[in-house]
Amino acid sequence: MSDAREETPPLERLLKRRRDPVVVQALRSAFAATVAYVVALRLSPEAAPLTAPLTALLVVQVTLYATLTNGIRRVNAVVAGVLVAIAFSLLVGLTWWSLALLIVAALGVGHLVRVDEYVPEVAISAMLVLGVTAVGDYAWARVVETLIGAVVGLSCNLLLPPPVWVDEAGESIEDLARRVRQLMLRIGEQAGGRTPPEVAAARLHEARRLDHDIAEVDAALRQAEDSLRLNPRVREGVLHRVVLRTGLDTLEICTVVLRVLARSLTDLAKEREPEPLFPRETGEVVEALLSEVADAVVSFAVLVTTHVSLNADAAEARLANELHQAAATRDKLAQMLLERLQHDARQWQLHGAVLTEVNRIIDELDTEHRSQRLLEELDRSTREQRERLPRLTALRGRLSGRPWRNRRRSAHRSR
Repeated sequence: MSDAREETPPLERLLKRRRDPVVVQALRSAFAATVAYVVALRLSPEAAPLTAPLTALLVVQVTLYATLTNGIRRVNAVVAGVLVAIAFSLLVGLTWWSLALLIVAALGVGHLVRVDEYVPEVAISAMLVLGVTAVGDYAWARVVETLIGAVVGLSCNLLLPPPVWVDEAGESIEDLARRVRQLMLRIGEQAGGRTPPEVAAARLHEARRLDHDIAEVDAALRQAEDSLRLNPRVREGVLHRVVLRTGLDTLEICTVVLRVLARSLTDLAKEREPEPLFPRETGEVVEALLSEVADAVVSFAVLVTTHVSLNADAAEARLANELHQAAATRDKLAQMLLERLQHDARQWQLHGAVLTEVNRIIDELDTEHRSQRLLEELDRSTREQRERLPRLTALRGRLSGRPWRNRRRSAHRSR
């Protein structure tokens, strides 16, 4: 059997790599640094104005929001370092003890002006300026080069808007849902027969490893959220962020409940060894229930990441049908466990816990529950934005021609 990678045409692989964050970052950084150096050669008195391309290299990020925030902090850091160096050069000059005081003072100033990760840049700029004889000329040249690099870095993303990483975040959410489904199916396959405690414990460890997957998806989602902020190509950035974030929160709750379910089945396997977890008929119903819930998890992820209204309606209908079937199977399992309790009350707490945990997942995936939570989060996000930036919010509402309250209608269609 040929490898799947070999079946993909080279051109298609190249097009996919074109949107890879590493490739985008490398191309944008190289372009911005080169342009900044060319501009600095004309405007800076230095023969090799490397501060400009260095600043552009550090300022340019994958998203426009990160570019703006990094550019402002970068310029503040360099200007603060230059001012500290000028003060020290006028007062004490360059000695071993003044260098030590300069570093301490520059780092302290960096924290005062809140440049975050660019605090060392304040000290670096101060040392470079202080070590030059013509302090005044070099200091202003460094400021000019820094401004050039920052402006070029900002312009690259303003003139060439960076890609929106919503699709990549959606793929991560769907991949997580499929991993949850596969684990749920494996757990269901154990319900109908004898499951050694060590096998059940292995499934528990797999469920615990989903926490790492959640962290990776969360990182991809944060990148998508940053790419939506201040991006001129996005009109409903808040809505997109809330839809994806609440979807990931729901999947995270499901993974936690799945881990608890695996814990209950592990304890049940230890208690019932060498007997099976459930009688044969009951085990078959448990397996069918977990299979239906697993399918609903994937359908939920598809619904969350679907943007087209027609596809969203189809995904919502499919999810509703799967949840309805799962609820019917759950009721059947509850009746079977109740009948078994009348004849054999052993481990009834664990049997009841299994039913409760599956029922919690069904409730979390329910479309009405999600709609209510989505509207609450959307209202909270818009309210916080109005309180934080009231004038900007009003201006955006007038420019877009859509009041904030109309987004509640869009939220209903994005369930």
